[in-house]
Amino acid sequence: MRTFLRLLLALTFTLAGVMHFRAASIYLKVMPPFLPFPLALVYLSGAAEIAGGLGILPSPTRKLAGIGLIALLIAVFPANIQMAVQGTGQLGIDVPRWIWWARLPFQAVFIAWVWFVTLQSPSIHKK
Repeated sequence: MRTFLRLLLALTFTLAGVMHFRAASIYLKVMPPFLPFPLALVYLSGAAEIAGGLGILPSPTRKLAGIGLIALLIAVFPANIQMAVQGTGQLGIDVPRWIWWARLPFQAVFIAWVWFVTLQSPSIHKK
């Protein structure tokens, strides 16, 4: 199960990272205005998602990639808050604002998912 969840997480982060390059204009619109160099940050976060997604696959880089992904999830949280506060009407996405607010706690779920598949040691039960 852990391997499946790791593969799913790797795919999720890698695809999300690619989207930062393919649809940078959308990510720019939800970037908090107080952050400098928004386009560079969109590309940097996309590259970090790709590197982290691929990095959790081989065991020699798994732990470091997991730490990096957790740091990234914390770092992008202001953008998640920005989406909840401003909504996404300016993006042409007709999604009720409450959905973006409801999404915020799931950042902790994503962090736990990364931790489970990269940092938590598998339990060894001896009888």
